[in-house]
Amino acid sequence: MSQIVVEAERRKAGGKNVNRRLRYSGKIPAVMYGRGKEPVPITVTPEAVRNILFSESGRNTIFTVTVDGGQHTNAMVKEYQLDPVRGSLIHTDFFEIAMDRLLELTVNVEIVGEAEGVKLDGGLMDIVTRSIQVECLPADIPDSIKVDVAHLKINDYIRVKNLTADPKVKILTDAEVVIVTIVPPVKEEVPVEVPV
Repeated sequence: MSQIVVEAERRKAGGKNVNRRLRYSGKIPAVMYGRGKEPVPITVTPEAVRNILFSESGRNTIFTVTVDGGQHTNAMVKEYQLDPVRGSLIHTDFFEIAMDRLLELTVNVEIVGEAEGVKLDGGLMDIVTRSIQVECLPADIPDSIKVDVAHLKINDYIRVKNLTADPKVKILTDAEVVIVTIVPPVKEEVPVEVPV
């Protein structure tokens, strides 16, 4: 599991001007939520959140939050907000994680290999579904669900029911959903000459 630690400070909930000054000082407002607990307004550095979002497991990264150098809490990024013009982080929400409680979350699908139908027959790979819903304990969250496409020929496909995941991970997405398919190559139409 990740050893990322996010240093946070408690803040008094304020309006737009307070948050604008906070961002100008190099921090962003955040809120820490927990089951059965009051939300805690905090401040964090945008770099800490960016490092989590761009890590291998992205939003599914479990990290430690320390508030005012005291309590340590396991958390995940629940939501984040970007400035619509600059694209910089302007707010984030953290969700406290109990390591013994099942989570439902979205995990990306990772395509592995080169399909026979593409390599030998000129087909095109169409990735229909790029992520699926799973349920597991926080310690068992996969970085991605790997899908081997090497054996696929033209018109072959892989559905969710064909995926193999760790036995500790329960796939919640409908079993009939298509993940990837190999479609025949597009034939160019030859223009027909019309006699004049």
